[in-house]
Amino acid sequence: MADVDTPAAPEGAGKTEVRRRGYWRWHKDDFFPEPSFESWGAYRAALAATPERLRDRFAGRSTDAAELGALRRRSENEMRRCLTWWDLTWFGFGSVIGAGIFVLTGQEAHDHAGPAIVLSYVVSGLSAMLSVFCYTEFAVEIPVAGGSFAYLRVELGDVAAFIAAANLILESIIGTAAVARSWTSYLASLINKPASALRIQTSLAEGYNELDPIAVVVIAVTATLAMLSSKGTSRVNWVASAVHVLVIGFIIVAGFVHAKTSNLTPFMPHGVPGVFRAAAIVYFAYGGFDNIATMAEETKNPSRDIPLGLLGSMSVITAIYCVMALVLSMMQPYTAIDPSAAYSVAFSNVGMRWAQYVVALGALKGMTTVLLVGALGQARYTTHIARSHIIPPVFALVHPRTGTPVHATALIATCSACIALFSSLDVLSSLISVSTLFIFMMMATALLVRRYYARGVTSRAHATRFAALMAVVVGSSIGIAAYWGTSPERWVGYVVLVPAWVAGTLGIQLLVPAARAPKVWGVPLVPWLPSLSIATNLFLMGSLGKDAFVRFGVCTAVMLIYYVLVGLHATYDVAHGARIGEEDDLDADAGNGKVVAADVEKAGAEDQGDR
Repeated sequence: MADVDTPAAPEGAGKTEVRRRGYWRWHKDDFFPEPSFESWGAYRAALAATPERLRDRFAGRSTDAAELGALRRRSENEMRRCLTWWDLTWFGFGSVIGAGIFVLTGQEAHDHAGPAIVLSYVVSGLSAMLSVFCYTEFAVEIPVAGGSFAYLRVELGDVAAFIAAANLILESIIGTAAVARSWTSYLASLINKPASALRIQTSLAEGYNELDPIAVVVIAVTATLAMLSSKGTSRVNWVASAVHVLVIGFIIVAGFVHAKTSNLTPFMPHGVPGVFRAAAIVYFAYGGFDNIATMAEETKNPSRDIPLGLLGSMSVITAIYCVMALVLSMMQPYTAIDPSAAYSVAFSNVGMRWAQYVVALGALKGMTTVLLVGALGQARYTTHIARSHIIPPVFALVHPRTGTPVHATALIATCSACIALFSSLDVLSSLISVSTLFIFMMMATALLVRRYYARGVTSRAHATRFAALMAVVVGSSIGIAAYWGTSPERWVGYVVLVPAWVAGTLGIQLLVPAARAPKVWGVPLVPWLPSLSIATNLFLMGSLGKDAFVRFGVCTAVMLIYYVLVGLHATYDVAHGARIGEEDDLDADAGNGKVVAADVEKAGAEDQGDR
């Protein structure tokens, strides 16, 4: 294994002793190297300074150049730039097309939307595409492994970035565990067994009494593949995803052969509210595309490959979902759709019982690639979060031989496996939904901030005007979501709230001058598309029910306690103790070529002057 050179304390004038260090480290200073954690006395002093430090971190902002330079070097080794648009496109298929399309389509067509489930997928697909636009612009301009965490840290500051980071890690752990347990259930159905037949029954409390060692093994295998090589994982993923596309092709063709247009009547049995309720649920069949943005650091040509990979894959996936929903609706009346095994039962009803095995195989393959791509993307989120010292920086290290973040991958996999072994996760599933939509809403907000506010460029009057108009946009969006949740059949409130949203967005366009333009690729129709993304994400959040928000609030409170006790002091020490050194490092990067040309064009002199 290759070693990393790290300078030790100087012994004499002009002399530095170099200590050889390996990748595997377990010393206390590798986990908590900051001055605030040197001793209990230092920690007590740090806690006493909490209010001052909170004010500092609320106001603190990173820069494009810092994310691309100083933070990346904290991993000590570079991730390998080995991915192209082809890899990213197939990562998109592998990450997004999982079991959701097979499970959620039948459930929502039967319960809420009827044949209009097609429109639900159109609505949720358009909302997802708005978020994809925002992610793409950021990923092209700041091509680092941190994804939304890095983007929010630059535009909204450390505290907003921490809230995103905490939710990202929570999503990663719970989401991976949930998919792994579903993997076991589908394997059981493939061999004609009940869903829980392959789990070990125990006397533990309800919801924790079915141990799932198969889920643990699946997580371990996919995480190991992700640790070994990003390019190798890509090859496995695109082969598996190609097989999945063939399975989906079979379902579509065979389904249309047995389709009847009469089954589309009545088309919208529960009205418009039913369509939107279903859209809020099936939206999460599109989840996972944000993993692609985290691979920007390993992409050969981010400015070309990321738009092609992200936008291309999501456009095709949206079309596939709509066609699959139409097929299911035309094969049988919506009242006859089985909510738990829609496609299998539909084929069985038309005399193709054997097709249920094809459906189960497709779902099983889909979940495997979701776990595989998730292991890649989630580890890169975690790596960049650790680079900022919000979590121990040992998890930021990149292995010198594989060029992958082994520690971060192992962290997420271990936590996910522990939960997957015991928990059925029924209670936590809606929490993932709220977290995802909340982060997407923050991303759209950050994009508007990036376009219309730059320190040293935007005047105080324009900044105040922009903040007021953003408050109108967000406030009216929250009002629309709340009104929909409480009075979906009434329309009076929308007469006030929708024009308020339009006025706020139009005010930004007309009354606030743009502070910067995208350097390479940008979201079109700004501020309208990001503003619409804010509104749609908040609208879908409002369709999830109060229990999801209670759990989200409790988890956020726990996360903020960790931040006040640990993350705040670690990031404060790094920001103040290394600020001058990082500026010097950035200058050195420009001279020695550590920041590659694809990065320099996104973090040049313009950014340093703006902030």
